[in-house]
Amino acid sequence: MLIDAHIHLGDMAYRGLAAVIRRARENGVGCVAAAGSDPESNLRVLRLAQDHPDFVWPCLGLHPERMGAAGDLREVAAQVRRHRDAIVGIGEVGLPYYSLRELEAPAAFQRAGEGRLRVLADLAAELDLAVVLHAPHEAAGAALGILAAGGVRRAMFHWHKAAPEVTAAICQAGYSVSVTPEVCYHERDRELVRRVPRDRLLIETDGPWHFRGPFEGHATEPSMLPRVAAEVAALWGCASAEAAARLTANAEALFGRRAPRPAAFTPPG
Repeated sequence: MLIDAHIHLGDMAYRGLAAVIRRARENGVGCVAAAGSDPESNLRVLRLAQDHPDFVWPCLGLHPERMGAAGDLREVAAQVRRHRDAIVGIGEVGLPYYSLRELEAPAAFQRAGEGRLRVLADLAAELDLAVVLHAPHEAAGAALGILAAGGVRRAMFHWHKAAPEVTAAICQAGYSVSVTPEVCYHERDRELVRRVPRDRLLIETDGPWHFRGPFEGHATEPSMLPRVAAEVAALWGCASAEAAARLTANAEALFGRRAPRPAAFTPPG
């Protein structure tokens, strides 16, 4: 049984959700951590969790690559407090990276992003919630400092891309990193799997983002995860069942929730 640790299930790409969930379960995916990006998508995630409580683990977030309205941070913080007992984390949040390269004066945008993350990190620490981070490349080190200063206990740097020394510091701080289907064809992700401690790794799809390699031309769904887990098992040099159990336990520890166990399930591979 596997857990998709990060997916935007409220995206319009998943309008045929019943079929997506059926295919996921047929391929041994028991549940997903569904991320919000702003107040509106957070509400969609909450509705999905109400409709599919045994499949959707909701996270409420505010994506760092777009600033949005001035009141969005206050509204998201209020949503998190209001729905604390229903959600498993705060995400997707983090620091901008890609958008900074498109701005003529990025410093103010970066400072605002750091300020927002501090507020949300403090909230996660106060409410003892996991944090799901968008903090690629150089943003990862700065995000790590903010989390540690805020006293956040549990966090996942999603689709992680950073220098080896930053990755080591993230793991030493007790936080986790995740890989996507790119691990099946991208050497950077494969090397990450080899390098990080096994209890610090999770897998995700980041759907509906599209992937290349063996996934070219296919819609991104949780049902892809068995192939990702099999690749992790090969890189670890262990059986698929062992890798699946470790990855599932890592996700459960991060989000503080136990996934439903089917009556019988043999991991693919």
